[in-house]
Amino acid sequence: MKKAFTTIILYFTLFFLAAPCFSTSAVQPDQQGDIYGWGEIKLPNETLTNISKIAAGRWHSLALKSDGSIVGWGRNVNWSEEYSGQAEPPAGNDFIAIAAGMSHSLALKSDGSIVGWGDNDYDQATPPDGNDYIAIAAAGHYSLALKADGSVVGWGHNSDGRATPPEGDDFIAIAAGMWHGLALKADGSIIRWGWEATPPDGNDFIAIAAGGYHSLALKSDGSIVGWGDNYYGLATPPVENDFIAIAAGGNHSIALKSDGSIVGWGRNNYGQATPPDDNDFIAIAAGEYHSLALKSDGSIVGWGYNEYNQATPPAGDYLAVSAGWKYSLAVKSDGYIVGWGLNDDGQATPPDGNDFIAVSAGYRHSLALKSDGSIVGWGPNCYCGVTAPDGNDFIAIAVGGHHSLALKSNGYIVVGRIQATSLGNDFIAIAAGSHSLALKSDGSIIGWGYNSDGQATSPDGNDFIAIAAGLVHSLALKSDGSIVGWGNNDYGQATPPDGNDFIAIAAGMFHSLALKSDGSIVGWGDNDYGQATPPAGAGFVAIAAGFIHSLALRAPVQAQIKLTPQML
Repeated sequence: MKKAFTTIILYFTLFFLAAPCFSTSAVQPDQQGDIYGWGEIKLPNETLTNISKIAAGRWHSLALKSDGSIVGWGRNVNWSEEYSGQAEPPAGNDFIAIAAGMSHSLALKSDGSIVGWGDNDYDQATPPDGNDYIAIAAAGHYSLALKADGSVVGWGHNSDGRATPPEGDDFIAIAAGMWHGLALKADGSIIRWGWEATPPDGNDFIAIAAGGYHSLALKSDGSIVGWGDNYYGLATPPVENDFIAIAAGGNHSIALKSDGSIVGWGRNNYGQATPPDDNDFIAIAAGEYHSLALKSDGSIVGWGYNEYNQATPPAGDYLAVSAGWKYSLAVKSDGYIVGWGLNDDGQATPPDGNDFIAVSAGYRHSLALKSDGSIVGWGPNCYCGVTAPDGNDFIAIAVGGHHSLALKSNGYIVVGRIQATSLGNDFIAIAAGSHSLALKSDGSIIGWGYNSDGQATSPDGNDFIAIAAGLVHSLALKSDGSIVGWGNNDYGQATPPDGNDFIAIAAGMFHSLALKSDGSIVGWGDNDYGQATPPAGAGFVAIAAGFIHSLALRAPVQAQIKLTPQML
């Protein structure tokens, strides 16, 4: 359990854009690139192209590339909120099939062996030995595999016998539902095991799909049969006979037609059963509340529930990122803002417009800075600072737990809607957590607000060039490239690593990040969700630390050069 704080509700923030002062959220126009994410919410570390197969789990997704490597994204913790890493596939390029379960994943290798990763409470991510497997399926807490000899094996949680398939050696396809398994026999008939209704009679079936409490089967004439729970009509497919593929999600179903279009039915509370209108799709996958489709050009389209970005992995061309409490914001190179993650108060739904240059994501409210120097705020108005101050001379923004800060071009700071003239007019950067920090033009720092652990007590010195405010800890970057930390240090988040080659800093709830001059990232502090373990490699140009997830921007290869604080 994390330390309880009763007098505050998070927050930390993250980034500020302040020209001409130091900033960690923006990159130069020639350094725009892809977003990386890790921790509770995992983002793909590349633009998704050349995809050959897709898989949708409960809240995460997988894609198999044409080169045999796997990409994963979405929720990266298990059902009990513990880090499990189901969206972080192993390295390698010899994979030929993928399967995504509730919070674990499987992959079939070209040599016929299986690897598993993610939640393993019931050994569902620990496949059996052998190299004679030809198909895999993953569901709630169990897994299935089809062998070359036509037999089926199961492992993991075995309530209702779901992980105990029937004997036989004439099976040609398998499907794993939440509580039941299906297998298609060589004669075209279907058998099932575990909990769920008996499949239809007949021997003209060519494909099967198992959902939460319902099942589907595709017949040789192109029609679909459904059975099981039909509360949302999810087991009642459309009456047509031009279907070529089927997918069953938690409480919805989708089917691919011969003309490349997709139809959906069943529960549609997140739009998961409303596919796009295009007709160039070649494969489909259905998760708990989201759906994926693979297009003929090798790209992926997603729709439905998207709290963990499992439905729409971001493409490239981003200029700034900010990570809030279970949601994220990013500014694209065209000036538009995109948001994803928790959105119960609209905090991840940015305003319209394409003239934004910076964003700041907080606990439940957000701010954006426009190119004309004005500020826009959104989210619940119970949080002070959502209603931005008037004026168009602002150069930086920062969102805290229940307050906001804005820096004006004349060096004054606005707290909420009130100009804090008593603070002075010589500030060049701001940061907001449960407390506030400001960097002065002489290189000194002042702090104010909530100070339970000394996080608002300014350090001595006047050689600081950047600041970051976490929940109850603070960081500062010095002109010599070293970092100083203070405040709460229960997880070591206020004890930065040694070194003097750092150029940017970010403070989350109980973890911290720093960007080095070679473009690599280091993390420290709480790491229960992997939020303090950044991706390896160089070429990163911006970082952001949220509640229990982190973000980074990586520049295209041609723009990856040695960075200095003055360049950011």
